[in-house]
Amino acid sequence: MGLFKLRKNKKFSYTPRHFDDKGEGNPFEIKHKFDDFRKTVGSNNGLKTKIVNALDDLKSNSDQKANRRILLIICILVLVFLFIIEFDLSIFFPKK
Repeated sequence: MGLFKLRKNKKFSYTPRHFDDKGEGNPFEIKHKFDDFRKTVGSNNGLKTKIVNALDDLKSNSDQKANRRILLIICILVLVFLFIIEFDLSIFFPKK
């Protein structure tokens, strides 16, 4: 009467090669090594939460030279964009 019986799955005792024996965490979970130190990674519910977390992360960043460099690059790119679309920059300067 083997027609109505289901076959049982085989079980294997597999342990990943590069998994520590302490049993901490899931060995199959893919996680970035800096996720524990950032607020911006994880479940963000709304746009306001995402922006607030990104600003807090930016404020806690101690590398001020990198922040200035990024700001300079953004300003240069905006000026190049305004030049390409032939924006009249004379509206920012007073007429004599």
